[in-house]
Amino acid sequence: MRAELIALRDSIDNIDAAVVHMLAERFKCTQRVGRLKADHDLPPADPAREARQIARLRELAVSAKLDPAFAEKLLNFVIAEVIRHHETIART
Repeated sequence: MRAELIALRDSIDNIDAAVVHMLAERFKCTQRVGRLKADHDLPPADPAREARQIARLRELAVSAKLDPAFAEKLLNFVIAEVIRHHETIART
């Protein structure tokens, strides 16, 4: 049992590291989007795109057997951070 627990925790640690790296890559892209928006006087938020992304992620969650409400909460958290970054970029 102990060996299996260690192996599972090692897998979890690897997945957590991958999630962090994927989020870092995502934020690199969204920073570029923020710069483009600022350069072209576009608003930091895009509610229509956000709604499409939430619907898309909920569908992906269902197909992955993940709670879609959890996936939506996670994406909303990420979107809020992206908007905060875009607002900061727009002020600079």
